[in-house]
Amino acid sequence: MAPRAFDFPKLAIEKHNVPIDNHPPCMPDVGITAIVPDEWGGPWESRHQVLIRLAKYFNVVWVNPVGWWNEAWFGPRSDRFLSAKSQDLPCGFSVFEKSYYFPSFGKPWIDYASEYIRLAVARKTLRARGSRTHVLYVWRDSFFSAMDRGRYDVSCYHIDDEYTFSAVDLPIRPREENLIKRVDQVFISSPALMAKKGHLNAQTARIPNGVSIQEYITPKDEPEDMVDIPHPRIGYVGIIKRQLNIDVLLEIAKRHPEYSFVFVGPKRSDLRDDGAKWEKLESLSNAYFVGGKPVFELPAYTQHMDVCMLCYSINDYTKYIYPLKLHEYLAAGKPIVGAPLESLQEFPEYIHFAETADEWAAGIQQALSDSSQSREMVNARKNIAREHDWDVLVSRIAFKICENLGPDYVARLSKEEKKLG
Repeated sequence: MAPRAFDFPKLAIEKHNVPIDNHPPCMPDVGITAIVPDEWGGPWESRHQVLIRLAKYFNVVWVNPVGWWNEAWFGPRSDRFLSAKSQDLPCGFSVFEKSYYFPSFGKPWIDYASEYIRLAVARKTLRARGSRTHVLYVWRDSFFSAMDRGRYDVSCYHIDDEYTFSAVDLPIRPREENLIKRVDQVFISSPALMAKKGHLNAQTARIPNGVSIQEYITPKDEPEDMVDIPHPRIGYVGIIKRQLNIDVLLEIAKRHPEYSFVFVGPKRSDLRDDGAKWEKLESLSNAYFVGGKPVFELPAYTQHMDVCMLCYSINDYTKYIYPLKLHEYLAAGKPIVGAPLESLQEFPEYIHFAETADEWAAGIQQALSDSSQSREMVNARKNIAREHDWDVLVSRIAFKICENLGPDYVARLSKEEKKLG
């Protein structure tokens, strides 16, 4: 049977740890078209956390990135291209799949038409759900052309990373500068990104990364594949990538066989020359790699560490990041040893800063001390994390969107927030 537009079959996605509200959005007349760089599912980033929670307030369509024509026509194909209702998704949230009908051909005029139609379908979906006010929410400057693919009442650009991904600082790209200046609202995660780009648009708000607080403060059973790992456990929960300081990790693991170094997360394929070093680390008897885990299982792994690591290399890329793991570690009450990134230096009383192997060894020793492991410090870390609950941060985003729509929308949202408690 040929695909039929605007059908809403179940979407098979990875289970997550966000409490799902099956009630309709409180302001369904507002619809958000979210242009994102990755498909729904898989490792969760800040955009997953933000957009699924915005569906509490507004209708949201997550637009999966367009596929190339050859994979769309000759690769695996589902019998529908727009997925919406699912037991794992809020009532107001839907996912626009890669489309058999609207792939990329690498030809500007064809891709223009394809993108225009895809975004028109997304808006039509929102209108079918009662949305008459349309918000464009862009998550990469590479999607700047979406600004010209239809009429939107408000446009937003969310900067949660340095999108050049360069270890050498580069000037702001012209297309990103133009996008920042053109949109109605900009959201920026880290202090360094705010300093670099925040001045380009007066309507720029600092929204740091957060944590699903209840999942991390609620005690979890010890995962089966950690039971036999000796304490003290020095852990990293996240993607294993080039930005991590493998030289330091390898050195401290060799020096301290009395510690168990535990890594929870998938390895990226672009480790390059560092790949051999990671293999060497993995071969050590006190290094444990348990692999990638579903997002809903990660709190349990974090809770059963003794010390958590943010072992980044310091360069012109990492100075801009705001690690998602920061507040997850804090919410679990865990002491942290981390590189002195600018974003981490906002929390000096909760992080033992280290760059060299000697500093890391000293930091871990301090983190394992009775004072660092005390109930008072555990509670203090959890309290800081509560201030960065994703629900709190996304409420701020919702209000910023409403401020751009007008005072009536702000008043309505304030009223609805009181009802929601």
